[in-house]
Amino acid sequence: MEIEVLVVPRCPNEQTVADRLRRALADIGLRETGFTTRVIADRTEAERVGFAGSPTVLVDGRDLFTEGRPPGLACRVYRTPHGLAGAPGAGQLRRALTAMAGASPH
Repeated sequence: MEIEVLVVPRCPNEQTVADRLRRALADIGLRETGFTTRVIADRTEAERVGFAGSPTVLVDGRDLFTEGRPPGLACRVYRTPHGLAGAPGAGQLRRALTAMAGASPH
């Protein structure tokens, strides 16, 4: 499983999503699975990769939280159990990763 986090330069939610992603991977038994972070710096690249806002988590090139947003350089807002947030919750990441990996949560 190849995981990539796409962000705009100086994304205020980059560290939050990285911490939650590490925790979610550990929770589902994939502690050793790493991920890369790629900065999307211009509109052309955003359109080329279908960047739906920062941060975006891709697994094997697929957006874990596809919402049909048009590509663009912007912050992304996620619907979480606690309201709107700049990053998906750890539970949301666990469920999405589990579905992608075919693993069962611990």
